[in-house]
Amino acid sequence: MENTVRSEKSRQLIIQAALAVIDRDGANRLTIDAIAREAGISKGGVLHHFRTKQAVLIALLDNQRTEYARFARDYLEHDGRDSGEPSLATQIAILREATKQPQSVALAILGAIGEQPSLLDGLRDAEALNVAAIRQESADPDLAILRWSAARGLLWTSLFNMCPLSEAEREQYFALLLDEDHWNKLAGKTTRTGKTSPRTR
Repeated sequence: MENTVRSEKSRQLIIQAALAVIDRDGANRLTIDAIAREAGISKGGVLHHFRTKQAVLIALLDNQRTEYARFARDYLEHDGRDSGEPSLATQIAILREATKQPQSVALAILGAIGEQPSLLDGLRDAEALNVAAIRQESADPDLAILRWSAARGLLWTSLFNMCPLSEAEREQYFALLLDEDHWNKLAGKTTRTGKTSPRTR
């Protein structure tokens, strides 16, 4: 048991070192040697856990999934608890959180997917489940998917440095996408205050 814990700590140390290298120097400077130097361990110690740079990038992708799953659980327990569309709210919140990660890390993970497209299979399946949950809980599935898609657009244009909005404006639009009362009024549904508004034409 102690060896398992020690091994997992070493693995996490290597992952964090890889993130630091990518964030500081860029994905093209990520090597096993660079990771070993950053982590303060031997190259053999890195290779014991990850045989290739690609294996490190795949671990980073898995690490991101784990982090966002934890974020989703925390969000649902607190901010999303009173939401009428918890799946949608959680996904928008995750996309907003993802804009805060270093751009270089996101691009490195995309690079790993580019080198190994099969990694997309699991991501696609997870997204299909998210879309199904969003549609099932919403009285207006089309509007819900448009909100989700808009949040994805804010994330991806930010990651590729193509977003013309300031960080404050981007945050404002994420907040708007999360504002259920606003969208309920547009859809002509009863809001939390009990009032109903006609759909905007």
